[in-house]
Amino acid sequence: MTVHRISSALGVTVHAARLEYDGQPLFAELDFEMEPGSWTCLLGPSGVGKTSLLRLIAGLTRPWEGSLTTCSDGAPVNGRAAYMAQQDLLLPWLTVRRNVGLGRHLRRESNKLGADDDAMALLEKVGLIDKADALPHTLSGGQRQRAALARTLAEDRPIVLMDEPFSALDAFTRHRIQALAAELLVGRSVLLVTHDPLEALRLGHKVHVMAGRPARVDDPLTLPGQPPRDVTDTELLKLHAALLERLAAAGEA
Repeated sequence: MTVHRISSALGVTVHAARLEYDGQPLFAELDFEMEPGSWTCLLGPSGVGKTSLLRLIAGLTRPWEGSLTTCSDGAPVNGRAAYMAQQDLLLPWLTVRRNVGLGRHLRRESNKLGADDDAMALLEKVGLIDKADALPHTLSGGQRQRAALARTLAEDRPIVLMDEPFSALDAFTRHRIQALAAELLVGRSVLLVTHDPLEALRLGHKVHVMAGRPARVDDPLTLPGQPPRDVTDTELLKLHAALLERLAAAGEA
């Protein structure tokens, strides 16, 4: 069976976002935008509020009154975004196939015609078809994260929110899974929070740096071409230097 593809891309706009943590403002009157069908990458110092902004967009954090987060069609984001965290969060007692279909099971959709076929098709796409009936503890770190990517795709949402999903992997595995994610998430609107400038430059269409307290998001660094990019490309390395300067100014270096 062919894996479902979204019919249209959705952008996301955050307007006048205000959020406190432990009585201190993380950000106030913050504006941020994700363009439809593209990757937006967000970097910045630890604790600046990157994950909090991602969670606000996902509807997992309640903002102050006056904040507004909407899709480009004017409707809320709620129910239209899939979330992929740094940890794979696979349930150890479920097989890989069942983990991929967990969202459908929780929504009581797992008995719908084709649900298991879709899970298997996704596992084939991420190269885990032979691990469908294995338990998570038998998988390598890269395999577990590929299973988590398949589970994210199984949600079939136009918006994908990713919080450092590749940071725990070794360099070689991370490079491979970045390329796989770029291929499988074409046409979706992706927000990737990362601490890795080269990862942002390889995968992003636009890259922002978040800094300050209350935090602000700078003007985007717009990248040429389509991801995944060659990290040895001379022009990309020049952009890497420019991005490092932004991060140094933000207190990252």
